[in-house]
Amino acid sequence: MIKAVIFDLDGVITDTAELHFQAWKNLANSISIDFDKEFNETLKGISRMDSLNRILRHGDAIDKYTEEEKEELAFKKNEEYKQLLAYLKPENIYPGIRECLDTLKERNIKIGLASASKNGPAILNYLQITNYFDTIVNPDSVPSGKPAPDIFLKAAETLCVKPIECIGVEDSEAGIEAIKKAGMYAVGVGTMEIMKQAGADLVLKDTSELIWNEVYEAYCHND
Repeated sequence: MIKAVIFDLDGVITDTAELHFQAWKNLANSISIDFDKEFNETLKGISRMDSLNRILRHGDAIDKYTEEEKEELAFKKNEEYKQLLAYLKPENIYPGIRECLDTLKERNIKIGLASASKNGPAILNYLQITNYFDTIVNPDSVPSGKPAPDIFLKAAETLCVKPIECIGVEDSEAGIEAIKKAGMYAVGVGTMEIMKQAGADLVLKDTSELIWNEVYEAYCHND
């Protein structure tokens, strides 16, 4: 029996990928590193510092900065990103998400957020859907980020449910891997080949297919 659904944020509830791309690219360009949207895809689902380190390696500059300087760079990126977030509105919620959240509330199924973004609470506020969530896990509260299962396990713990009683919803390979390592049923939103390769139990091409009755039926069939 499913007692909780735990969502990723970026790429699942709304699209902040373009905002991340703009902020990271501006920061990278300021230190003479350039990258494209294809490289930006490799930053999906991982923490801010891990993203920065990938960018620095990409620009052969990983050893150029001290840890303190890296913290300053990450802070600078986040300040620009937060300014861009202010433009988010309820209409920026992905299709099908609000309807799914409504259904889960009607069924008394708990709802959690397990995002690598420290800006999760602010984003939910801008989208005006904070009231749906029974827990929002602070990524700083867990030892390791995705693809480690820590953030999903923390969500289950705070919701007082067992991992096996949870469904996780993700759009990144790292996120799907984290859900499976946590012992949960994984719903992947995205390309069939990529999501299946990551280990997703159910793949949806986009969130308009996130219809609870159909997801639950697929879960029962899988079981």
